[in-house]
Amino acid sequence: MSAPSIQAPVPAQRRRIVVTGGTGFVGRAVLARLAGGEPGTELLVPTRRLSAARALAPLPNVVALAADVHDPKAMAPILEGADALVHLVAVLHGDAPRFERVHVTLPRQLAVSARAAGIARVVHVSALGVAADAPSMYLRSKHAGEQAWRDSGLAVTILRPSVIFGAEDRFLNLFAQLQRYFPVLPLAGADARFQPVWVGDVAEAIVRALQAVPPLPPLVECAGPQEMTLRQIVQRAGLAAGHARPVLALPAALGRIQALLMELWPGEPLMSADNLRSMQVPNVASVLLPGLADIGIRPASLSSWGQAPTSPSRRT
Repeated sequence: MSAPSIQAPVPAQRRRIVVTGGTGFVGRAVLARLAGGEPGTELLVPTRRLSAARALAPLPNVVALAADVHDPKAMAPILEGADALVHLVAVLHGDAPRFERVHVTLPRQLAVSARAAGIARVVHVSALGVAADAPSMYLRSKHAGEQAWRDSGLAVTILRPSVIFGAEDRFLNLFAQLQRYFPVLPLAGADARFQPVWVGDVAEAIVRALQAVPPLPPLVECAGPQEMTLRQIVQRAGLAAGHARPVLALPAALGRIQALLMELWPGEPLMSADNLRSMQVPNVASVLLPGLADIGIRPASLSSWGQAPTSPSRRT
C-alpha cells in the first residue's frame, strides 16, 4: 500500500496594483491602507523622482519605480501584469496647456495602456463640481479627464471628493501658518461653499472601489458631514493651531487681486485666479449620486483636523 500523498498548500494569488501619484498627500494615505490589507499585494508607484518616495519606504510591498507617468513607453511594462490602477495625478494651478496635459492627455494615454495590459479595474480621483461648462480650467479639464476614462471601455470607478483635509495637508496647514503671522487674514472667496472630507475616508473609498464585488457605482461623491464656507474652514484651521485670527472677506475685485498676487507666492501658490473661478461652483455633494454612506463609510468631520480620527472610515 503506497503512502498517502500530501498536497502542498495552494499559495495565495498575488495581486498587483499600480498607483500613479502615490507619493502625494492622498497617495500616501491610499498606500498605507493597501499595504496593511490583503497579504501578497504588490504596490507599484511610478515616480520621476525616487527621492519623493522615501516616505513610502516603511510600507511593506510598496515598490517605487523611476518612470515618467506621461511616457507611455515607460508605463507599459509597469502596467503589464497588473490587476488594477489607481490614478491620483492632478494639479491645482497652471495654464491651459498644463491642465490639458495632466488632466486630459495623461488619462487618455493611461487608458490606452491599461486596456492593452488587460487591467481589470481602474479607480480615478476627480473632483466635485466638474462640468464641461464649468467656470475654471481646472474643473473643465477634470471633466474631460473623466470622459477619457468613460470612453476607454475599462471598468472604472470615479470618485469626486470635496476639499481633502488631513494632518499633512497643505491647504489647512498653510492657512494655520498664515494666522500665526497676521493679526487679520484677508480672504478671497470667503463665502465659497465646501464639504471637507478626511483623507482617510477618501483612501478607504479607493480601497473599497478596488475590492468591491460587485463593483461600486461608476460615480461616487466623497464629501464630509459638514457644509462649510471657506471662511469657516480657515477659522477652524486657526483655532486648531492655537492662533485663530479674524477673517476679512474681500470684495470680488480685491479678491481677484489677492489671487493674482498669491500666484506669485514661491512654490505652489495657495490660491490662483483659476481657483477663485472654481469656487464660483459650490464644492458640495449633489445628493443625486451615491456618497460615502452608500458604500459603508461614515465620514469624519473637520473637527478632527490636526489629529487622526480615532475610528477612521467606520462602517455604517
